Amino acid sequence: MKAQTQIPTPIVLPKKTVINILHTQNMLVERFNEILKPFELSVEQFNVLRILRGQNGNPTNMCLIQERMISKTSNTTRIVDKLVAKALVTREICPHNRRKMEVLITAKGNDLLQLVDPKIEGYEQGLLGNLSVSEAEQLNALLEKYRNQH
Repeated sequence: MKAQTQIPTPIVLPKKTVINILHTQNMLVERFNEILKPFELSVEQFNVLRILRGQNGNPTNMCLIQERMISKTSNTTRIVDKLVAKALVTREICPHNRRKMEVLITAKGNDLLQLVDPKIEGYEQGLLGNLSVSEAEQLNALLEKYRNQH
Protein backbone atom coordinates (compact mmCIF):
# COMPACT_ATOMS: atom_id res chain seq x y z
CA MET A 1 0.00 0.00 0.00
CA LYS A 2 1.13 3.49 -0.83
CA ALA A 3 1.33 5.99 2.04
CA GLN A 4 -1.00 8.91 1.61
CA THR A 5 0.03 12.46 2.40
CA GLN A 6 -2.12 13.96 5.13
CA ILE A 7 -3.79 17.16 4.06
CA PRO A 8 -5.10 19.20 6.99
CA THR A 9 -8.85 19.00 7.10
CA PRO A 10 -10.88 22.15 7.64
CA ILE A 11 -11.42 21.03 11.24
CA VAL A 12 -7.75 20.40 12.06
CA LEU A 13 -6.30 23.58 10.52
CA PRO A 14 -8.07 26.06 12.85
CA LYS A 15 -6.99 24.02 15.90
CA LYS A 16 -3.40 23.89 14.68
CA THR A 17 -3.47 27.65 14.08
CA VAL A 18 -4.82 28.41 17.54
CA ILE A 19 -2.27 26.12 19.19
CA ASN A 20 0.57 27.76 17.24
CA ILE A 21 -0.60 31.25 18.22
CA LEU A 22 -0.95 30.25 21.89
CA HIS A 23 2.48 28.60 21.98
CA THR A 24 4.05 31.68 20.40
CA GLN A 25 2.27 34.03 22.79
CA ASN A 26 3.38 31.93 25.76
CA MET A 27 6.99 31.90 24.53
CA LEU A 28 6.99 35.69 24.11
CA VAL A 29 5.45 36.36 27.54
CA GLU A 30 7.88 33.98 29.28
CA ARG A 31 10.89 35.68 27.69
CA PHE A 32 9.58 39.18 28.49
CA ASN A 33 9.03 38.05 32.09
CA GLU A 34 12.64 36.80 32.26
CA ILE A 35 13.95 40.14 30.97
CA LEU A 36 11.78 42.21 33.34
CA LYS A 37 12.23 40.08 36.48
CA PRO A 38 15.57 41.65 37.57
CA PHE A 39 13.85 45.04 37.40
CA GLU A 40 10.92 43.78 39.52
CA LEU A 41 8.44 44.64 36.75
CA SER A 42 5.60 42.64 35.24
CA VAL A 43 4.83 42.84 31.54
CA GLU A 44 1.70 44.85 32.40
CA GLN A 45 3.63 47.31 34.57
CA PHE A 46 6.19 47.75 31.80
CA ASN A 47 3.35 48.37 29.35
CA VAL A 48 1.86 51.09 31.60
CA LEU A 49 5.25 52.78 32.01
CA ARG A 50 5.75 52.85 28.23
CA ILE A 51 2.25 54.27 27.72
CA LEU A 52 2.97 57.02 30.24
CA ARG A 53 6.38 57.81 28.75
CA GLY A 54 4.65 58.23 25.40
CA GLN A 55 2.59 61.05 26.89
CA ASN A 56 5.73 63.24 26.99
CA GLY A 57 5.28 64.54 30.52
CA ASN A 58 1.53 65.10 30.25
CA PRO A 59 -0.70 63.47 32.88
CA THR A 60 -2.87 60.64 31.61
CA ASN A 61 -6.19 59.35 32.87
CA MET A 62 -6.90 55.71 33.73
CA CYS A 63 -9.29 55.27 30.77
CA LEU A 64 -6.60 56.18 28.26
CA ILE A 65 -4.14 53.78 29.91
CA GLN A 66 -6.72 50.98 29.80
CA GLU A 67 -7.47 51.65 26.11
CA ARG A 68 -3.79 51.39 25.19
CA MET A 69 -3.00 48.31 27.27
CA ILE A 70 -1.99 45.26 25.27
CA SER A 71 -4.06 43.05 27.55
CA LYS A 72 -7.52 44.57 27.84
CA THR A 73 -8.30 42.34 30.83
CA SER A 74 -5.57 43.91 32.96
CA ASN A 75 -6.64 45.51 36.21
CA THR A 76 -5.20 48.94 35.46
CA THR A 77 -5.97 50.36 38.90
CA ARG A 78 -4.06 47.57 40.64
CA ILE A 79 -1.12 47.91 38.23
CA VAL A 80 -0.94 51.68 38.78
CA ASP A 81 -1.17 51.14 42.56
CA LYS A 82 1.93 48.93 42.40
CA LEU A 83 3.79 51.46 40.26
CA VAL A 84 2.86 54.25 42.72
CA ALA A 85 4.19 52.10 45.60
CA LYS A 86 7.50 51.74 43.70
CA ALA A 87 7.58 55.55 43.10
CA LEU A 88 7.65 54.94 39.32
CA VAL A 89 4.44 56.92 38.73
CA THR A 90 2.33 59.48 40.56
CA ARG A 91 -1.44 59.55 40.70
CA GLU A 92 -3.40 62.64 41.62
CA ILE A 93 -6.96 63.87 41.41
CA CYS A 94 -7.55 65.99 38.32
CA PRO A 95 -8.00 69.64 39.32
CA HIS A 96 -10.73 70.14 36.69
CA ASN A 97 -12.68 66.94 37.37
CA ARG A 98 -12.45 65.52 40.88
CA ARG A 99 -13.79 62.13 39.71
CA LYS A 100 -10.85 61.66 37.35
CA MET A 101 -7.37 60.45 38.31
CA GLU A 102 -4.29 61.68 36.48
CA VAL A 103 -1.25 59.43 36.26
CA LEU A 104 2.26 60.64 35.42
CA ILE A 105 5.56 58.77 35.05
CA THR A 106 8.26 59.92 37.49
CA ALA A 107 11.95 60.54 36.79
CA LYS A 108 12.62 57.21 38.53
CA GLY A 109 10.17 55.52 36.15
CA ASN A 110 11.86 57.08 33.11
CA ASP A 111 15.29 56.08 34.43
CA LEU A 112 14.12 52.49 34.89
CA LEU A 113 12.79 52.37 31.31
CA GLN A 114 16.17 53.59 30.06
CA LEU A 115 17.76 50.57 31.75
CA VAL A 116 15.15 48.10 30.48
CA ASP A 117 14.82 49.41 26.90
CA PRO A 118 18.14 48.08 25.53
CA LYS A 119 17.39 44.58 26.83
CA ILE A 120 13.88 44.57 25.34
CA GLU A 121 15.10 46.06 22.06
CA GLY A 122 17.82 43.43 21.81
CA TYR A 123 15.27 40.68 22.32
CA GLU A 124 12.88 42.22 19.79
CA GLN A 125 15.66 42.48 17.19
CA GLY A 126 16.46 38.79 17.63
CA LEU A 127 12.84 37.70 17.32
CA LEU A 128 12.84 37.90 13.55
CA GLY A 129 16.28 36.40 13.13
CA ASN A 130 15.19 33.52 10.91
CA LEU A 131 12.62 35.51 8.92
CA SER A 132 13.33 37.64 5.88
CA VAL A 133 12.06 41.22 5.83
CA SER A 134 9.22 40.23 3.48
CA GLU A 135 8.28 37.27 5.73
CA ALA A 136 8.25 39.54 8.79
CA GLU A 137 6.05 42.04 6.92
CA GLN A 138 3.73 39.23 5.82
CA LEU A 139 3.52 37.87 9.37
CA ASN A 140 2.59 41.33 10.69
CA ALA A 141 0.00 41.84 7.95
CA LEU A 142 -1.60 38.46 8.68
CA LEU A 143 -1.69 39.06 12.45
CA GLU A 144 -3.24 42.52 11.96
CA LYS A 145 -5.76 41.11 9.47
CA TYR A 146 -6.74 38.44 11.97
CA ARG A 147 -7.09 40.91 14.88
CA ASN A 148 -9.08 43.40 12.79
CA GLN A 149 -11.74 40.81 11.97
CA HIS A 150 -12.43 40.17 15.66
